[in-house]
Amino acid sequence: MALHAAAALCMLLVVPSIAGAALALLFAALGLAAGWARGLLGSAKSPRALELSEELTIELKDGTRFPAALSARPHVSRYMVTLPVVQPVRRTLLVSRDMLTAQEFRRLRLWALWGRASVAHKQLPA
Repeated sequence: MALHAAAALCMLLVVPSIAGAALALLFAALGLAAGWARGLLGSAKSPRALELSEELTIELKDGTRFPAALSARPHVSRYMVTLPVVQPVRRTLLVSRDMLTAQEFRRLRLWALWGRASVAHKQLPA
């Protein structure tokens, strides 16, 4: 959202007219919309739960559940796990260490590294 605000300010400085103000307002509105949908997980299409088995099942805020196909290899570190989803929608899920309990985050890390259902067999809340 800060980058969109900076872009809006730059637009006002470069185009000091009503058209520049309108574009700056659009940049700011786009930043708010992106922040609401992606950063604050306020959209109905925001992920709420991940179910780990042989495949990843994602549950959205509106209750929709679907199996998701991941790309080649997710990034796993001590602090976060990124899950690049390619089907049915292309997006990347980022799960940080403080989003889950220590045991659940450990299960997610092991599942992401090995892709084994026996490692992680229960649903993880988002």
